[in-house]
Formats: sequence, C-alpha cells, structure tokens
Amino acid sequence: MTGLVGCGESGVQPAGSDVQLTETIPKAMAQAAIPGAIVGVWQDDAAPYVQAFGVRDTATGDPMAPDLFMRVGSVTKTFTTTAVLQLVDQGKVGLDDSIARYVPGVPNGDTITIRQLAAMRSGLPDFTDVVIPALPSQPQRQWTPQELLEISFSHPPLFAPGAEFDYCNTNTTLLGLVVEKASGQQLDAYIAEHITRPENLGHTSVPTSAAIPSPHAQGYTKTPDGATVDATDWNPSWGFGAGNMISTLDDLRVWARDLAEGTLLSPATQREREQFQLAPSEGTGSLYGLGVEYQNGWIGHNGNIAGYQTYAYYLPPESKTVVVMVNSNVDPLGVWDFFTEIVRIVSPDHPWPAPPS
Repeated sequence: MTGLVGCGESGVQPAGSDVQLTETIPKAMAQAAIPGAIVGVWQDDAAPYVQAFGVRDTATGDPMAPDLFMRVGSVTKTFTTTAVLQLVDQGKVGLDDSIARYVPGVPNGDTITIRQLAAMRSGLPDFTDVVIPALPSQPQRQWTPQELLEISFSHPPLFAPGAEFDYCNTNTTLLGLVVEKASGQQLDAYIAEHITRPENLGHTSVPTSAAIPSPHAQGYTKTPDGATVDATDWNPSWGFGAGNMISTLDDLRVWARDLAEGTLLSPATQREREQFQLAPSEGTGSLYGLGVEYQNGWIGHNGNIAGYQTYAYYLPPESKTVVVMVNSNVDPLGVWDFFTEIVRIVSPDHPWPAPPS
C-alpha cells in the first residue's frame, strides 16, 4: 500500500503521543487493508491532533483530507435513539410503552418495549442477515422500512423480550418509525430540526437517496466472492434509522461529546440512557445502554456500512474525544484492532476492549 502520508490541519510538528500516532497509524492501516483514514483526538486545554492518511480514491491516488464526507453506519443509531429519548422528554413516548402502540404486526409487539428496542434486547431477528449479502447484486435498490421489517418478521424471535442482548438493526429501524409516528415528521426531517440544527452539525444528514455530498472519500467493500469493489454509491436505504447517515470528522467531534454528556436530553432521561448492560456480541467486556456503547470508559458508537467504518467516542474521565473514519469495511475486525492501537497511545489507562469473538 502506498501513499500513507499524514495531512494535518496545520504545519505544527506534533509532539509526544502525536508523534507516536503519526508513526503508528500508517503501519496499522497496512495491517487492516485500509486505503485512507482520518483521525482526530481532542482534549480540553490541549492542542488537537487531526490528521488524514492514505488515499480517498485508490484509482486516482487522491489523498485523504480531514474535511471529507463519509458514511457513518451505525453511528446513526445514536441519532435515532436520541430522537426517541427527546420524545420521551416531551411526553410523546414512554420508554416502557410496547412497540405495538406505534407499529402494528411486530412479533411479540405487545410485550417488546421501546426501552428493549433501544437496548438491543427485543429478541427480533436482524433483517441485515438477508439484506447485506444481497447488496452487491442490487446496490441501487431503494428499501422501505416495511420491506426490511417483513424480512425480520418472517423469522421466529430469537428469545423472549428482555431475556438477552442481541445487536440488531431491526430494533433501530422500528425506533425510526416510532419517531415518525410520535412526532408527525419524517425521520430525516426530525433529526435535522431537533438534533443536527441545534447541535450546529451542518455536515451531518440522513440521506434520502444514494447520493453523498462532495468532497467525499470513495468507500471500498468486499463482495461474497472475495473481490474488493467501490461501494461509494450503493444505496444506504436499508439502514433506515440504523445505519444510513453521513457526517464529517469535525461534526462527529461535537456529537460524540454531546451524546455522552446528554446535551439534548433531560438529566433523568440521560440517566435512563446510561443504564449500561453487558453486550457480549459487541466485544469482551463491552456494555450497551440505550443506543450507545460503553467501552471501558469510552462512550459513543462505531459504524460499519459498505465502504466505510467510523468510531466516535468520548472519554469523560479525561475529557477526551477520539473520532476515526476509514474508507473501507473489507476487514472490520482489522479496523477494530486499528482503533485499539490508537486508543493504546492516546489513553493507556482506558484501553480498548478485545474484539467480538
């Protein structure tokens, strides 16, 4: 792999851990087959570290840059669940309401609660087990939430509501419909009006088509036959409420901290969000709250969608934010290890957990 050159925001020579990051990141990228990466580390009263590495386009060799738009995958879940929790604060949704109150036809819908959906404890099967393998053959398909849910509901529940943890996109897709039902707005419009606009996240959006704003990085994924292909323009509609959003490094810097601090929620509702429980399929020792992860002190979420992976976390004990965006999901566990190396440097006292088995 060539072109693993750092492109910073300024010409200032980094020092200490910054030097270690700049030396380590290209090597770790090569191990994880990552063409390009953007890395940002921010801490109160310290100079930020913002660097771009590698290439945004393997065909042209154009370099990555810190301001590129990227698809952020399951970081979307933090926005959808925040929307639901705002509606809880407004008295329009109850955390212990059944999903049947908002969406008809859900298996066990009378007993599955909004809280269980947000905590990934509904027992509903994940439609992505069917959809993702089909993406390379129909990358431009515009999925509706109803089509996605029909796939999930055609399979029997995995367990009784609340009995176990199972990370599942069906849950947050349903919560997206709850937002629409309770607010009277389309999900993209609600998030724009009540989350991204108040947060001044001008480069963060819920797309309604396959388009991605410019400038952006090309994103690369692996097909079932093992080929690496450009998935930049694949339609993300299958990620409704769960994984279709677009953002930038600087917007996620703001969002990661405000998400962890509950800026848009009442203190009581933020405490509900932070009822973290063991999430074994997320990683060894990983915990999950209501649409948010707790990884050995780091609060946030990661995202993995065809062509892109994103990690956006805030560490309250150190007032530290780390955001990493890469333009490949060819090797998701490799990217987990890549982020592990970054955390090892920036916060030795709060190492990243081991990956899911």
